[in-house]
Amino acid sequence: MASVRIYSSDYCPYCTRAKALLAQRGVTDYEEIVVDGNPALRAAMTQLTGRTSVPQIFVGDTHVGGCDDLHALDRSGGLVPLLRS
Repeated sequence: MASVRIYSSDYCPYCTRAKALLAQRGVTDYEEIVVDGNPALRAAMTQLTGRTSVPQIFVGDTHVGGCDDLHALDRSGGLVPLLRS
């Protein structure tokens, strides 16, 4: 299974929703980078993704985007194959 990295916040319902979908798809081991109270981490995330909101999700080297993007990818049938790559 591909590695998964999530930039998140402890108080973000979208982060919780994204992690729940990943768990439904069998992803239990992922790298979570919590950006709360750490401007340097948030700045690094923004530079990497071009976005300031969380979550920002990577599967392998592919930037999936945020929670809505992850759910859209799943609905289109693209998430499971990406996770398996």
